[in-house]
Amino acid sequence: MMDVLYFAWVRERIGLPRERVESQATTVAELIEELRGREERYEVAFSDLSALRVAVDQELTDFDAPLNGAREVAFFPPMTGG
Repeated sequence: MMDVLYFAWVRERIGLPRERVESQATTVAELIEELRGREERYEVAFSDLSALRVAVDQELTDFDAPLNGAREVAFFPPMTGG
């Protein structure tokens, strides 16, 4: 089991700030595919991966990052500074 966190418009489209997920995914990309298969709201939220960033256990990473032993995955839009 891992915690999946959603921020900003990702949270708005999915309708949840976080959830506990049981997954067989070995990478972030595989987790996204599992989530997309759940309901249309996940498909919509993950339709444009270029507009998303991901962190695994609070470390910014890529979609091909491994999930072995991960406790938390967070999805959020790109951040801007200023």
